[in-house]
Amino acid sequence: MQKASFEVLQPAAGHSFIVSTYDESGFKAPFHFHPEYELTHITTGSGKRYIGSHMASFTPGDLVLLGPNLPHCWKLEPADAPATSIVIQFAGDCLGQDFFSSPELSAIHRLLDSSHCGIHFPHTSPIQRIHTLAAEQNDFRRLIGLLELLQELAHEKNNVLLDTSGMTAGLTPADRERIHPIFAYVVENFRGPVSLEKAAAIAGMSPNAFCRYFRKITRKTFMETVIQHRLDHATRQLIQTNDPISAICFDSGFGDISHFYKIFRSRLHISPLNYRKKFRLATEA
Repeated sequence: MQKASFEVLQPAAGHSFIVSTYDESGFKAPFHFHPEYELTHITTGSGKRYIGSHMASFTPGDLVLLGPNLPHCWKLEPADAPATSIVIQFAGDCLGQDFFSSPELSAIHRLLDSSHCGIHFPHTSPIQRIHTLAAEQNDFRRLIGLLELLQELAHEKNNVLLDTSGMTAGLTPADRERIHPIFAYVVENFRGPVSLEKAAAIAGMSPNAFCRYFRKITRKTFMETVIQHRLDHATRQLIQTNDPISAICFDSGFGDISHFYKIFRSRLHISPLNYRKKFRLATEA
């Protein structure tokens, strides 16, 4: 069982922030969090990304800015597929305690304030700037490149807030320590058996107290959260594979085919088979 792990980041000597390029091994990181901001650009590979309580598919070109202590991970599908990413990580005070509060950086300050729930940038206008920054060897130009990149992102009008509940940002440290391992448990185990009792034990609570606590924090029941993860995985498999419906049912964590059909219809108002047919007709039109 995985828990949401705290990651310690340390820039190299003489540097204020971290720019890293990862291959597929970098996607094996568990659900984790850290106090630094993080900008992740997927250059190759696809799968699912988990940001707080939000989940969505990612493909090449995906670009996401994460605020401090927002738990996250990217899972490749299939897990052994080749993939690469560029990741930029920096502390809020990496350039001085009040640097990002300077009037000249007001747009960047607003961008960073909004990143507490994660921001997805669907358009790829700053992508070349990210690649240039990753390749830059001159420390001064690299710093200017980071500021120019953040300024450009700050003026991107078509961005999408991800974990819009703002749940993570509003949590006390004690609540964050309690709820993050629960999300990690779901993210890492939803394709297999998931137990309310085990989740409650991870939180150090009785099942009844845990149910009330989880709903208060997330505004969803624990099992609603698990089912949403399973349905999201199933819909992706229906679209991207030719696997039989029964195989997708069990691979997504549903233990009974009739229950899978019932849940799928009640949530999506269409059968799994017709969902696949409708998507393929739409893409062929």
